[in-house]
Amino acid sequence: MKKSPLEDLELEHLPEVIAQRLDAPQKTQNISDAVLGAIDGCVTTFAIIAGAIGAGFSASVALILGFANLFADGFSMAVSNYEANKAQQEFIESVRKTEAEHIQKIPKGEREEIRQIFQRKGFEGDVLEKIVNTITQNKNLWIDTMLLEEHGLQIQTQNPIKAALTTFGAFLLVGAIPLIPFFISAITINQQFILSAIFAGMMFFMIGMLKSMVFAKPIFLSGVQTLVTGGAAASLAFITGYLLRTQFGI
Repeated sequence: MKKSPLEDLELEHLPEVIAQRLDAPQKTQNISDAVLGAIDGCVTTFAIIAGAIGAGFSASVALILGFANLFADGFSMAVSNYEANKAQQEFIESVRKTEAEHIQKIPKGEREEIRQIFQRKGFEGDVLEKIVNTITQNKNLWIDTMLLEEHGLQIQTQNPIKAALTTFGAFLLVGAIPLIPFFISAITINQQFILSAIFAGMMFFMIGMLKSMVFAKPIFLSGVQTLVTGGAAASLAFITGYLLRTQFGI
């Protein structure tokens, strides 16, 4: 007999299962990097295509511009993501060193910070003092607590290289999809563009659906929202290319 969702939830919260889950090494999530890279890859690549077609360029020009953007912009985005994560790691490490120095030089003042932090959470009396004593007996725990509670920083950070590679891979994989129709020489450029738009729309909708499944959001609504966002960017690029073509008589 199939277990109910409540029974599955209860099994997941048995003492031995909880202990096993907490003992397992923490894994950083790169879902946001993949979603960001996929959306930006599809949006920018199709925007380049839309702008080129709107300006009246040939399919070969749209293809060249699309691939040039795919690799250049994808690499730039990956590097930016790497630098952002690296900077976050370095900032957390600097705060950690500062707190370690403060604990060494003014432990009484740092103990008072811990006391007031948990006092504001509603603890008082002997319970509060036990919490303070427990935390301040372990220097690493003491520093981690200060990072989380005083500075609002996450102890577990993403690997900058992994984040960059995830972004770059998603950018290339999804961003290349709208370019596929332009390899089909048997159809007209208008047909190529329409097919490219369909492919891009499918990618936008699928990315939105994937995002909703990960974060437990309404699947269809999330797909439509991502589709509208990508479509708006592509439409803006097409209109810009078209207006520039008519303005300058290209």
